[in-house]
Amino acid sequence: MERAAEPSAELAKVIKPIDRKSVHQICSGQVVLSLSTAVKELVENSLDAGATNIELRLKDHGVDLIEVSDNGCGVEEENFEGLTLKHHTSKIQDFADLTRVETFGFRGEALSSLCALSNVTISTRHASAAVGTRLTFDHNGRITQKSPYPRPRGTTVSVQQLFSTLPVRHKEFQRNIKKEFARMVQVLQAYCIISTGVRLSCTNQVGAGKRQPVVATTGSASVKENIGSVFGQKQLQSLIPFVQLPPSDPVCEEFGLSCSDALHNLLSISGFISHCAHGVGRSSADRQFFFINRRPCDPAKVCRLVNEVYHGYNRHQYPFVVLNISVHSECVDINVTPDKRQILLQEEKLLLAVLKTSLLAMFDSDANKLNVSQQPLLDIEGNLLKMHSTEMEALPSETQDHRASPGLGGEEKRAASISRLREAFSLRHPLGNTVQGSRTTDPKRVSPRQKRSPLSCSTGKTLFFQKSVLSTDFPSPQDKGSCDLPDRADRQRDSGYNSISTSSEEGASTPEMGSLSSSNPAGCSPKDEFLQENTESQEKSPDTGSFSDSTCQLGPEQGGCKGRDLPQPTGVSAPNMKRLKREEIPQEAAAPQNVSASQADVAVKISKKITPLNFSMSSLTKRIKHLHHQQQQRESEQNYRKFRAKICPGENQAAEEELRKEISKAMFAEMEVIGQFNLGFIITKLHADLFIVDQHATDEKYNFEMLQQHTVLQGQRLITPQTLHLTAVNEAVLIENLDIFRKNGFDFVINDSAPVTKRAKLVSLPTSKNWTFGVQDIDELIFMLSDSPGIMCRPSRVRQMFASRACRKSVMIGTALNTGEMKKLISHMGQMDHPWNCPHGRPTMRHLANLDVLSRATAQ
Repeated sequence: MERAAEPSAELAKVIKPIDRKSVHQICSGQVVLSLSTAVKELVENSLDAGATNIELRLKDHGVDLIEVSDNGCGVEEENFEGLTLKHHTSKIQDFADLTRVETFGFRGEALSSLCALSNVTISTRHASAAVGTRLTFDHNGRITQKSPYPRPRGTTVSVQQLFSTLPVRHKEFQRNIKKEFARMVQVLQAYCIISTGVRLSCTNQVGAGKRQPVVATTGSASVKENIGSVFGQKQLQSLIPFVQLPPSDPVCEEFGLSCSDALHNLLSISGFISHCAHGVGRSSADRQFFFINRRPCDPAKVCRLVNEVYHGYNRHQYPFVVLNISVHSECVDINVTPDKRQILLQEEKLLLAVLKTSLLAMFDSDANKLNVSQQPLLDIEGNLLKMHSTEMEALPSETQDHRASPGLGGEEKRAASISRLREAFSLRHPLGNTVQGSRTTDPKRVSPRQKRSPLSCSTGKTLFFQKSVLSTDFPSPQDKGSCDLPDRADRQRDSGYNSISTSSEEGASTPEMGSLSSSNPAGCSPKDEFLQENTESQEKSPDTGSFSDSTCQLGPEQGGCKGRDLPQPTGVSAPNMKRLKREEIPQEAAAPQNVSASQADVAVKISKKITPLNFSMSSLTKRIKHLHHQQQQRESEQNYRKFRAKICPGENQAAEEELRKEISKAMFAEMEVIGQFNLGFIITKLHADLFIVDQHATDEKYNFEMLQQHTVLQGQRLITPQTLHLTAVNEAVLIENLDIFRKNGFDFVINDSAPVTKRAKLVSLPTSKNWTFGVQDIDELIFMLSDSPGIMCRPSRVRQMFASRACRKSVMIGTALNTGEMKKLISHMGQMDHPWNCPHGRPTMRHLANLDVLSRATAQ
C-alpha cells in the first residue's frame, strides 16, 4: 500500500496549445522561404488587384529593400486592419470556394508572414479616397503608425531587412544572395511572360550606385512579344508555336489510356518551343516555363517528358519552352504547397499523351525539312565518274530490293550486293566494265587497292597462320590493332613470300569471314593466338621441311576451310626456322608420364629412432582454448565486410560508395603492387584486400584533372567586338566573374556608360586545334556561375576537349609496365579529387577479394 501511494518518478507532460505569437512565427517561416518567394507573393497581389503597371525595386539584390508598386485598385480604409492579419482574405469564404479560385493568392498568409520576418510598410490609395495612406506594421501584423500620404491610385509594399527576425536564416540569406537573386529573376521572368497587357519592370541598386534594370516588358497583349522583351528578338527566331493534336493510339497504349479516355476538349495547350535542329537549343534547362491556367508551376513529369522527346531529336541540348495548359478549375488542386508551385491534375496521363503526340508530330515535320544534296562520284584524279543511265537505275534497285531475286540464297544475295557496291565505288575503273549480278570479279580488272584489301578483311586465324609461315617474324604486341597490314602484305608479295591466289582473295573478302579485330579475342596478341591454336598440330615433314595439311585445319566455327601444303619460302633463313621450332611445344613434354600405382606405393624401409616426449593433457587443453579464443576474436573482427558490391555495370554506384567510404587518399600510398594482369590492369594489395586497377582509366583521370586545374585556354582575338544578346541578370553575372571567363579563354570589353544588356562585348574566343567555342558556351558558363558564383568551372565542351586530350596522352591497354610505373599510377590516385571513374565514366578501381575470407573458406 505504501508503494502504491508513492508518486511516479516522471510526471506526464500536459498537452497545451501553442500561443498565437509562436504559431505565427513558426508558420511564417514556412510560407516565405526565400527572396523569390517574397517577390512572387507581392507580384501576385499586384496582379490580383488588376494592375497594368508593376514596378519592382531592389536594394543590394533584396537584402536591404524589396519594394513593389502597382496601379491596381488599392485598399479601402475599412480593410486596413485585416490587411496583414493571418488568414484574412477576400478571395474565399469557405472551403468549397477553392474549386472556383481564379486569383493567384487566396489564403491570406503572404503579407502576414512578411510582417513576421521583416519590417513592412504599405502605402495605398483606393479610387474612392481623396488621398493615400501610409501604414506601418509590427511583426504581428498590427498597425503601429497611420498617416496621410499623397500618391496615385494603387499600392506600394516595402519590405526591409528580410529574415531579420531569424538570425540563422538571415545570415544564410546574405551569404547566398547572388544565387537567391538569380532564382528570383527566373521566377519573375515567368510572370513577365504570361502577364499579357501588364507592364512589369525590375531594377536593382547596389550601394549608392545607379539603378540597373534587370527585366522589363512593354505591356504587350501577346505572349510571343513578352518573350522577345525578356530574352531578346534573337530568341524568337528559334521558336515554333505549339500545335496541339489528339493523342495517337500507340501513345494512348503507352500511358494506359483507352479511346474513351481521350476527352480532347478537356484541356488546351498553347505556347512555344525551340526547333529541334542542333545549335538552336540551349546548353542548359534554364529557360523552361510551364503554366497551368496561367499560373507558373513546376510540373516535374511534364518537364521530363518535353526534354526526353526533344533529346530524341537534339541529344546534346535543351529546348526553350513556354507552355500554358488550360484545364477546368475543378480538375486542378493548387492548394498543395504554400508557394503553390506544385499542382495536381486529375487527367495527368491524358495531358502527357497529348503533349507527346503533339511534340513528336512537330519535331518530325521540322526534321523532315532538312534536304540532303547528293554529290557526284569522282575518281582519284578528281574527274567525274560517268555512269550509264541503266546502271544508275539498276544499282539502287538491286541493292535495296535484292530480296526479290528468287534464284539466289540469302548469303549469295548479300555477297552479290557487296560485290556490286565494291565495283561501283572503285576508284580505278568505271562501273561499265563489270558484269552485274556476278559473284566474282575478273582478276585482270582488279585494282591494286582491291588486291590489297582482302588481307585486312580476312579472318584473323587464317591471316595469322599465313603471316607466321610466310613472313620472317611474328607480329609484335604493339602491332595489335594497327592498320599497316596491307603495306606488309605488299612487301611480302614483292619479296615472293606471298602466294595467295585470286580465288582465295575473293573468298577472304566476303563479309561472312569477319574482320581482323573481331576474330582476335581481347587481351590476346596475334602471336599468342597462333601459338595456342596451331603449334600442337604443326609437324614438320622430314623430307621437304614444309608444314603438312594439318597445320591449317580450322573448325566450322572458324570458316570451315582446310589449308593446303605450303612450300617452304626460299627467303626464310635457317636461324629463323630454328626459332620457329623453339617456340613450338613438343608433345612429348606436354604429355604427362603414366606411373603405375604399384610403383608409387612401394614401402620404403626407414630406421626409426624412438624419443620419449613429455605430454600433458591440461597444457594441451589450455592451448586449444587459447587458439579457439583467438579464432573467435578474428571472426568477430571479420564479421564486418567492407566490400560487398560485385564487379558488374549494375552495381557501379554501390561499388564507388564503398570505395569512397573505406579508402582515403593516404591509403593509396600504402598499397602494395602485386603485378600487372593482361597488360591492362594492375593488381594491388592493401592489408588483406586485393584490388584491380584499370591502368588506362586511372592515368586518364589523373591527366584530366591536371588539365582542368592548370590549363589556361588561349583566346583568339576577333576582328571586331561581337555584341552579346544577354539579359540584364546574365550580363551582371558575366561582369562579376570576368576572371573565370578569362581562364576559359573568353575576353570581353565592358563599357559601364552603355545601357544595360549592351555593356559587355566579346573580343576573344578560345580555340584549340580543331575545337572552337562560341556564345553557347558563354551561356552555359553564366548558368553554372549563377548557381555557384565565384567558383571555377568549365563549359561541357571544354571538359570534352580535356577528356579527349587526357585519353590520348595516357597509358594504353596493352602496354607493359614495370613496378615503378605501376606504383606511380597508384600514387596518382591519392592526388585526385574523384579517382573512382575516368572522364568517360569507366571505372578505375574495383575490389577483388579479401585474403582472410578466402583462407577461412579454404580451411573449412
